[in-house]
Amino acid sequence: MQQTNSTASKMSGRHWRLMFSDQVFKWFCLFSAIVLCVVLFSIVFFMGKTGVLTFEFVKVTEYFFSLNWNPGFDETATYGAGIFFIGTILLTLLTLIISVPISVGIAVFLAEIAPTRLKETVRPILDLLVGIPSVIYGFLGLTILVPFVAKVFGTQLGDGLLAAALVLSLMVLPTIGRISDDSIEAVPQKYREAAYAMGCTKLQTIFFVVLPAARRGIVSAIILGMTRALGETMAVVMVIGNVPQLAESLVQPTSVLTSNIVMQIMAVPFESTWNYALFFMGFSLLVVALLLIVFVRIINNRSEVQ
Repeated sequence: MQQTNSTASKMSGRHWRLMFSDQVFKWFCLFSAIVLCVVLFSIVFFMGKTGVLTFEFVKVTEYFFSLNWNPGFDETATYGAGIFFIGTILLTLLTLIISVPISVGIAVFLAEIAPTRLKETVRPILDLLVGIPSVIYGFLGLTILVPFVAKVFGTQLGDGLLAAALVLSLMVLPTIGRISDDSIEAVPQKYREAAYAMGCTKLQTIFFVVLPAARRGIVSAIILGMTRALGETMAVVMVIGNVPQLAESLVQPTSVLTSNIVMQIMAVPFESTWNYALFFMGFSLLVVALLLIVFVRIINNRSEVQ
């Protein structure tokens, strides 16, 4: 009887410790989530509050639509950031035009065509490419790609939109490729079997059955790749030329939001219109990135419901 009471006491003590540890872990996770939300809100609030001060000294229309960026500390200074917004849009679109077909093609090959051994080799390589620091891509682009582009186009300099887009394409390719690969792999096998039973070839099955079924995952992959292209800094700075002008050709030096921020922010006093204008550029990138991520979440939630 005494031994039974001792065993019950030990079991009760163990149960209490497990319950206590579960509660501690629960509150720790909740605290971590709250801290993360506070940090994110603080960043958005600080960037927005500082950036909005720009429009106390600069007209909204001038900031967004003027192409004359000549900042300074006198009355002749102008803050037309339109060239950077246009450059960012052009660079992102050119990057997606280059990277999306290649990335989706790699994903289709790995998920539908490649033998198992090749899949096991290529997929870890793509995962490793994601982890390479951006400065390495930028250095390789500066030392190898830029001279090659200059030689091909017969120009003195090879930096510009094309060089930056090629470097960014290499950087976002693993992200888009691996997520698209997982999405295609997740398509139920019964879809393929039904297509084959109706007489479809493998190519027809891929293009008319598998890819439409995986389109939400592929779109999510493209958007996530776009967010990285939008926010990339060091690699772009090293190959785009960093000249505040609207590029008239793919090999003309230009500048985008991220490159302009990193090239000027260290030499600008904090409480100045110039600094506020740079902060609003960063705030604009942050808002666009958040909206794209929210859009990805909406797509994924609809996919789960269906």
